[in-house]
Amino acid sequence: MNLEFIEALRDLEKEKGIDADVLIEAIEAALISAYKKNFGSSQNVRVEIDKEYGDVHVYFRKTVVAEVTDDRNEVSLAEAQELDPEFEEGDLLESEVTPRSFGRIAAQTAKQVVVQRLREAERNMVYDAYIGQEGDIVNGIVLRQENKNVYVDLGKTEALMLPSEQISTERYRTGDRMKFYILEVKKNNKGPQIFVSRTHPGLLKRLFEMEVPEIYDGTVEIKSVVREAGARSKVAVYCADENVDPVGACVGAKGMRVQDIVNELGGEKIEIIRWDEDPIIFVSNALSPSKVVSVDIYPEEKFAKVVVPDYQLSLAIGKEGQNARLAAKLTNWKIDIKSESQAAEEAENQQSDMLDQEVMVEADEMEE
Repeated sequence: MNLEFIEALRDLEKEKGIDADVLIEAIEAALISAYKKNFGSSQNVRVEIDKEYGDVHVYFRKTVVAEVTDDRNEVSLAEAQELDPEFEEGDLLESEVTPRSFGRIAAQTAKQVVVQRLREAERNMVYDAYIGQEGDIVNGIVLRQENKNVYVDLGKTEALMLPSEQISTERYRTGDRMKFYILEVKKNNKGPQIFVSRTHPGLLKRLFEMEVPEIYDGTVEIKSVVREAGARSKVAVYCADENVDPVGACVGAKGMRVQDIVNELGGEKIEIIRWDEDPIIFVSNALSPSKVVSVDIYPEEKFAKVVVPDYQLSLAIGKEGQNARLAAKLTNWKIDIKSESQAAEEAENQQSDMLDQEVMVEADEMEE
C-alpha cells in the first residue's frame, strides 16, 4: 500500500460517505488475520497503517511478567528492563516484525476489505433511501418475471412484487413503466429487500393525492379506501368546507382526474363516495350507484338493514355481491340488503307471527 491508496480512501469517503479512518481500522484488523494465516504466527500482533503515507507495519506484542509461562506472548520483567528500565509488570513490549513480502498480502487484503465495506455501505444507503418510503408510491420498470414473481427496477435497486400483490388482469412485460406501492422494506445479509404492490388500497389513495390538489393540501380528506384490484374500488371523501364538493374535486373537469387514475390502474372502475358522519347517510351513499329507500341501523351490532327498489336489488348487491361487499368494507358496517317487496313480505310475516303469539297467549289465559 502507498500514498495513492490513502488518497483513494479519502476519495471514497467523499463519494460514498464511508469514514476513511473506519476503513483503515477495518483493514488493520483484517491484516492481523492475514499475517497470522500467511506466516503461521500465533503471537499477539498489532498492525499499523501510516495514515499519511500508507506504509504498513506489523508489531508483535508481549506482556511483561515476573515469570514467563508462555514465551510466545510473554517477556520477563528483567529482559524488558534491559531494553528500557521504565518497563513494569503488565506493560506491553512491542517489536516490529514486518515481513518483506507482506506488502503484496497487505494490498490484496486491503482491497477485499474495501470492496466488502463498499458493498455494505451501498446496501445501507439503499436501505436508508427506501425505508422512509414505506407506504409511498414509486415509479418502476418491469425487469423480468420468475416463478410468478415480478422484479422491478426502482433505479437504485430492484424490488419484488409477489403474486398476491399483482393485479390478476394485468400483464407485466419487460420494459413496462408503472407506479408501485412500497409495501415493506426489509434488511438482511444480502442487502435490503423491497416489496412492492399493485393491489394495495394505499396505491389508490396515493394516486388521488398526486392527481387531486385539494387532497394533497388537505382541503379534501380521504376517509376510507377499499379495492378489489383490477375490477372495482370505492373511495370515501369528505370536506369540512361546504363550498367545496369533495366528489367533484376528485372527479375533475370532464372526469379527467379520476380517469388518469383509472388508466394507471388498467381500467379499474373507481367510485367516489361522499363520506358522512351519519351512518345512515354514509351506508346509503356507499351502495351507489343503487338508490336506497331506507336504512335501519343497529349500532351495537354495527349492522344496517337496507331497503332498495325492487328493480335495483341486483344493482345494489352487484355482480357476485361485489357492490354490497365493497360498501360493507368501506363503511365498516354489516349490511343486509332487501328489495321493497322482500321487506314488505318480511314485515307481513313478522306481523302474522305476532298475531299468532297473541292468539296463543289469549288461549293460555282462557285455559287458566
